[in-house]
Amino acid sequence: LTYKMMPTPVILSKEETDSSQGPQLVSNISACQVIAEALRDTSGPRGMDKLTVDKGGKATIANDGATILKLLDVVHPVAKTLVDIAKSQDTEVGDGTTSVTLLAAEFLKQVKPYVEEGLHPQIIIALPLAIKKIKEIAVTVKKIDKKLPKKLLEKCAVTALSSKLISQQTAFFAKMVVHVVMMLDDLLQLRITGMRELQGRALEDSHLVGGVAFKKTFSYAGFEMQPKKYDNPMIILLNVELELKADSAQQFMEEMVKSLHDAIMIYRKAIKDSVVAGGRNTEMELSKCLWDYSRTVPTGKQQLLIGAYTKALEIIPPQLHDDAGFDTTNIFNKMLARHAQGAWYGVDINNEDIADNFEAFVWEPAMVQINALTAALEVACLIVSIDEIIMNPSLTGHSPAAGQGEVVDAPFDRH
Repeated sequence: LTYKMMPTPVILSKEETDSSQGPQLVSNISACQVIAEALRDTSGPRGMDKLTVDKGGKATIANDGATILKLLDVVHPVAKTLVDIAKSQDTEVGDGTTSVTLLAAEFLKQVKPYVEEGLHPQIIIALPLAIKKIKEIAVTVKKIDKKLPKKLLEKCAVTALSSKLISQQTAFFAKMVVHVVMMLDDLLQLRITGMRELQGRALEDSHLVGGVAFKKTFSYAGFEMQPKKYDNPMIILLNVELELKADSAQQFMEEMVKSLHDAIMIYRKAIKDSVVAGGRNTEMELSKCLWDYSRTVPTGKQQLLIGAYTKALEIIPPQLHDDAGFDTTNIFNKMLARHAQGAWYGVDINNEDIADNFEAFVWEPAMVQINALTAALEVACLIVSIDEIIMNPSLTGHSPAAGQGEVVDAPFDRH
């Protein structure tokens, strides 16, 4: 008898290298759910703010998804991938960071039961049909008249600012955003613009300088440049010590600058491309179209998976209702009925109802929706394709267990 000799195993990794297999895919999906939960109640104009305190004691109040994600010290490698995709959305189009995170998390949540039942990940990944259909539908829903007056296009800036800390001054800053973009060249290059924060006055005292702005020189180095005479000055007499204490004004202005940057990006994209109705209008219409499309897919498994992605799209609009404190079931059923009739209706935050948000001028660039939907679905497929995590502590700086059990090494405590 002859026996086939077994080859000698060759070890290519160091002993401390950790390799995680088995139920790793389910663990990866759960890690992304944790990231989404941190942003879930910040979406929409009535979304809540997050107060974060880093290790140095610096407090930041933010509603912007990109700002919150930057403050999270994410440890889990797959969760980092989701965070990076969300940041790329902010860099590319300036808005939709929270939408990408929530959509990707919902996509993963809907396919998680199929993974637990043993469905091969490659079947889940093989869904370019859904991505292709989303792009086709998104192109057909574009509505824009390039001759629209500037006053109407300001609505895009108002929509972008309505969920920020400066939401009470949206009308004032929306006009400023429009003037900034109109002053740019044909390429709309934002690198030639800049923003400077100065403490001491109200937000409405902000103004646009059509040129180059320099900081005012202080009284010693620029003494010769200072006025030497004051006519009819107003003098305050104090008999107590005056101390200027550092307060939250600085971090508030930092968030204001971020909000204005997002609004400028949104308005710029609206001019270059086109706009669609907001208020989670597009997600509902895409959900309806994908439901109809899933019935034409001959393969049973792909039909179920496209249906899962469709259900994920339907879960996103109710989140806007919850954040606003509305009756989710009532408003969502109204939206379903309207979209079934072919009417494009979204959430009306002001009247606690639904409305034709395109006619109500609740607009957002189509590029934001297209990029958010495709990026969320693609990152979901990417995460599903990962069945093993190999971590080298000497390179990552974390222990092997950190990538498995912990998702966020948060620089703040959640209360």
